[in-house]
Parts: sequence; C-alpha cells; structure tokens
Amino acid sequence: MSKFTPKHWLIVLISGTILVTFGISIYVNQVISSGLPSLASLEKPEQELSTQIYSADAQLIGTFYSDQRRFKVPYDSIPTAFVKALVASEDRKFYDHWGADPDRIMKAIVKRVVFGQRSGASTITQQVARNVFLTQDRTISRKLREVATAVKIEQIYTKEQIIEMYANTVLFGRGCFGIGVAAKSYFNKTPMELTTGECAMLVGMLPRPSAYNPFRNYDLAIHRRNIVLNAMEATGVLSASEVAQAKSEEIALNYGDKEKKTPNMKIGDNIAPHFLEMLRQEFSEPKILENYNIYRDGLVINTTLNSKIQRYANEAVAEHLTIMQEKFNKKYRWRTKDTNIAKVIEKSIRQSNQYRSAKTTAAKKKVRQQLRSNKSFMDSVRNSATTIQCGVVVIDARTSAILAMVGASPKSMQESSAADYSLNHVMQIKRQPGSSMKPFVYAASLTNGYTPESIVECGPFSYMLFDSTYWEPSGTGSCEEGDTRTLLSAFQWSINTVSARLITSATNPEEVIHICRRAGIKSQLDPYPALSLGAGGDVRPIELASSYQIFANSGLHKSPFYYTYVEDKQGNEIEDLRQEQKISDALEPEIATQMVYMMEKVVNGGTASSIRKIFKGIDAAGKTGTTNDAADAWFTGYTPELICGVWIGFDDKRITFDCLGSQGYGGRAAAPIWGILMNKIYSDKTLGFTKKQFDYKSQKFENDKPYPLSKTQKSFEPEPLIDDEELLDIEEQQAIEEETFENE
Repeated sequence: MSKFTPKHWLIVLISGTILVTFGISIYVNQVISSGLPSLASLEKPEQELSTQIYSADAQLIGTFYSDQRRFKVPYDSIPTAFVKALVASEDRKFYDHWGADPDRIMKAIVKRVVFGQRSGASTITQQVARNVFLTQDRTISRKLREVATAVKIEQIYTKEQIIEMYANTVLFGRGCFGIGVAAKSYFNKTPMELTTGECAMLVGMLPRPSAYNPFRNYDLAIHRRNIVLNAMEATGVLSASEVAQAKSEEIALNYGDKEKKTPNMKIGDNIAPHFLEMLRQEFSEPKILENYNIYRDGLVINTTLNSKIQRYANEAVAEHLTIMQEKFNKKYRWRTKDTNIAKVIEKSIRQSNQYRSAKTTAAKKKVRQQLRSNKSFMDSVRNSATTIQCGVVVIDARTSAILAMVGASPKSMQESSAADYSLNHVMQIKRQPGSSMKPFVYAASLTNGYTPESIVECGPFSYMLFDSTYWEPSGTGSCEEGDTRTLLSAFQWSINTVSARLITSATNPEEVIHICRRAGIKSQLDPYPALSLGAGGDVRPIELASSYQIFANSGLHKSPFYYTYVEDKQGNEIEDLRQEQKISDALEPEIATQMVYMMEKVVNGGTASSIRKIFKGIDAAGKTGTTNDAADAWFTGYTPELICGVWIGFDDKRITFDCLGSQGYGGRAAAPIWGILMNKIYSDKTLGFTKKQFDYKSQKFENDKPYPLSKTQKSFEPEPLIDDEELLDIEEQQAIEEETFENE
C-alpha cells in the first residue's frame, strides 16, 4: 500500500474544499431561491398600518389597530437628529455599503467562534429586510435570505426610502411599531417635535426595547441615550457642546397618571373615548368600508371634534358631577329590602359570570345566596348603581358638526378598565325628555296662530281620554283654578297644566310629532296628550340636542355629523366616505325666532336661571327637563353659535334624584354643566366664538314687538284658552302679566 504524500493531501484538501464550497453554494442557492420575497412584494411591501383619527384642529385623538400600533411617517417628517443617531449607533457605513457590511459580518463571526460572544452584524437595510419581508427566526437560512433581500432592497430603494421604511417598522417596545407611534406613546409628541435627547433615547432602546424601556428602567434608558449621543459625537454629527446640551435635557415621559407614574398606553390624547368608539363602530360596518380594513390599511379619519372644546366639556362634567355625587351620597339611603333596590341587586346577580355559568336551578340559587352575602360584590353593586352618569354633546348651531362628546361620568371611566367601550350616554340610551319636549308643543301652538302673549288658563286641568278615563297632570305653577298666564310666562316657569291645555286645544299630538320628526327625532313618540310633558316616548340625548337646532337656526334642521373626510394611506381622499346630511324645514323663521325669545327667558329668569350665576354676557336660550321622581335631569340650550345638550341620571332608572328635592331637577342638576362649559368656551378667545347676541335683537318688527309675527299670526287672533271665561277678567290679568315682566 502506497503512502500518502503531501501531494495527495493537497489533492484531498482541494477536492474537499471544492465539494464543501459546492455544497454550500447549492445550499445557499436553494435557501435564497426558495425563500426570498418576490420583486412585486419588494416594490410594494405589505404593512399593517393603524388608522389615525384627527380632530378638526389637527390633533391626533386616537388610533385603530389590530395587533400592531403603527402609522406611516414620511421621510421629511422624520427628525434629522433621529436619522443621525440611528446611523451613528446602528450602521455607520450605511451610506457606503450595498446592503450588507462584510467587515461587520466577519467581526461578528470571529467574536462568535473565538470568544463565544454575540455581536450584531445586521445593517439598517438588513433590519428592514427582516422587519418588513422576512421573519425574526434565528437561523442561518433566514440570515442568508436577509443579506440577499438587503442587496435587492438597495437596488430598488434610495437610502432615504430605506430609512423611512426602517423608522416606520422597527419595534420600540410597548407594542409601538415605528417612530410615529413611539413619539406619541413615550413623549406625547409628533416625531418632528422630538428633541435630540429624545431621539437618542428612542434609538438607544432598539437593541432591547423591553429592557431599555424608560418607564420600566429610567436610569438605564438614560445610560443608553448617552451611549448614542457619544456615538454621534464620535462620528462628527454632533459637537461636544451639543452632546452636553442633549445630555442635560430633562426627559418628560408621557405618564397617564403622573402621581402614580403609570404610562399612558393610549396613542393620541384619549380625550374623547366614546366619540372614538362611535367612529370605530361606524367604520366597522362592512357597507361603510367595503374595500378597506379600518385596523390595517392606514386610513386617516378627519373628524369634526374640537380638542379644546372636548377638554372643556370633560372639565365641566368633572367639576359639577363631583359636587352632585357628594350631595347624592349624603342624602341617598341604600336599603337592600327596598323593592327597587332589591330588583337592582337581583339584576346584578343575574348578570354575573358565576350566575350565568351555573347550570342548574339549585346551583343558581346557591350562587345567589353566596353573592348576597359577599360584601365586596354588594358594595360594587351599590357603587355602580349609585354612580351618576351623564351625556353631554356640543353641536355647531349652523353646520350641525359635533364638536365635543362626553359619553359617561369621569367616576365610571376611572373605575372600569373597559370604560372606553362602555355605554355611550349621548348616543346609546333613550330616556323620557320631561319638559324638554315642551318647546315643540309651544312651537306647534305658535304655528297655529297663538303668540307669546296669548292667554292660557294655568290652574288644575282635567281631560277625558279616548277610554273615558281622565288625565289630570300635576304642575300648576302655584296657579289656582281660574288663574291664567301668557304663553311666555307659562313657558318660562314650565307650567305643566298650560302645556296640557295647549296640546289638547291649541294644537294636537300629531302636529307636535310632525315638528319633532322634521327636527330629527326618530325615536317612537306616541300621539297622546302626555307627550306635552315628555311622557310620549323615550329619546336619545343626541336627538334632543340636535332637534333644538330648529330654534337656533331659523327653523332649519341639519342632521348631525362627526367626520368630514377619510384619506387612504397615500393621502388620497376616499370620495364615497363623506357623511350625508339631511336638511329639513321644520318651522317658519318667525316661529323659530319667537321660540328663541321665549327660551331666552328660561335662562335669564326661569327654571334655568342658575346658568346666569356662571355664564354671563352672551345670549343663551334653552329648556330644562325633569322626569317622574327626578329619574332624569336635562338641559338643552344654545347660544348664537353653539348648541349643547346635557343629560344626567343613573344607568338603572329605579335609582333617582328624588332624595335631593329641587336640587335633582334639570335646572340645578344639569343646567350648571351647560353654564360651566359655555363659560369655558367663550372665555377662550382662540376658539373664535365672538357672537354675543341672537340675530333678531338687531332687527325691528311691526307694532314694536320684540319678535316678528308669521302670516297666520297676523291674520288670526285666537281666543284665550280658558276653561270658564266668567272666572276671569281678561284685561285685568293682562295688566298683571305686563307689570310682572316690567319688574323682571
């Protein structure tokens, strides 16, 4: 047997090298050819982008997303400091290499093989390849595909486009994908508002976003920021003085609760959660977005909401309800044996998960007994049931754009983790409107020829219904039998017996409902005389608030809307996604003006006079409303430019404000919120609401009246609505009325 000579060994070595190289080549070729993204996907990468929601004053108020919070920020909106920090820290040869950096790769291999140390060798382009087109698997095959994909990316895109892709796809922790979401989440800023120090902190988080999260480990995040700043100085993009200044910056993190230092997990200001949820539900309907996905397609929804007015609405509600809740808690007696409270408790038991999961009658009975003896459960039922709820909406009086919406009380929002998706007390509840329905009764009466000076008896009233029973409403306003009032005085003090007489003699329920329909109220209303007192059917707060536009807008009604237009991720408007407005002519302009004149008296010296203790110097008109046992308290009113509706009550109608007496009526329970809010809005000159008077006050009318008359009123002089004319000297009563208003 011949010996192996050095020549033989050389042949074996060369052959082995060739075979290994050939094998590696086949493997690499197979890996690359089978797993690379297509040219089409490289040119048009598919990315999930969050939908952004903006207020009318260009504030980001929220996002809709599936599992990744991400929205696109164009290159020219990425701060230069971020780009410089990224290149200095992550890829110093970025502008020179062709996708991969061989030197870094070799160094990483040596460190791994010789010293057993992991070292990042991926360029920015490789990271884009991994984040956008590949997976995060730690395998050799994925790494090879990453390099090959990076080379292709460099052939297709400019360096600026690669930076843009990177900045919009990289994970900054806390579910924040991209610089746009990260800037809002960590600092509540847009990217261009970030300082150099903040940019460096974000870049410093990239290697280990969770570990370097400033909310979790502030000192470590600062240390990482300083490392990045030092790298920027070392590469010459920052001077020593600029680095020193950036290191001295105070980093103000976006805490949701600054005292407890809990991070704000919301993208956007989260000032109008129920408004956002209303939008989400609207756009989740397949017929609205047939060709788009609200959670993935990067839409931009431009809304009518004004962020300043929304904040003022939140503040007004919080200020008043804090006081109201304290008063109620002191007066209300929670007695578990009380019939209504027992029903509230039983309802809560039946809605509990334990009760619903119990399969048998015996098991359900046992759960009921356990929960009734569970102090924690019973306390939670009481707390939930006795929490005062509210619904507040502000509408532009001319356009019907919704400017602000508070869908629930601050207390309930703070106590529930799912409060953002809770019941919207502006859009989703229906309650009896009480006396807030009276303006439509009076408007119908005026349309038929009566005037604010027409005389109506105000004493006790009895009316036989179709079933031969008698309807005898309470609420005479201290009138005795035979006493009378003008329509103006009766409306100002919300006298029920006058409204009852009007709907049975001056007009009828059908005519009142007709006006309501043209004013945008779609809820079912029953054509009974009790409609005059708000007992003809439940309405939504948004309906009632919107309906008052017919008084504020010369008889015209426009359906309310809450977004103006929607853009796709390229910034193109989606043409068929604009809200349609229905416009109807509900009242003659003269009648609408007379109603403004009468409703103004309610605020200036009637049931809503509490407003004038808070809000002065601007004309205001409206109507209070209180239902039986003070279960619901309303005030809907308007200025020359704004309409605002306020409802407060409880989620369960069996809990009422009855224990508060008159403090639970609309004029004292709901109207103050309206006054506080309007005072805040009109005190802010930047909002541009400067009109102080209603239009009719600058005009002159026939016979020196303070309002115009319709053609019907000019040609028709109705008889006074008096049950028995012999009981009253009409001229004497008119003199009394004139003297009363002169004194006022």
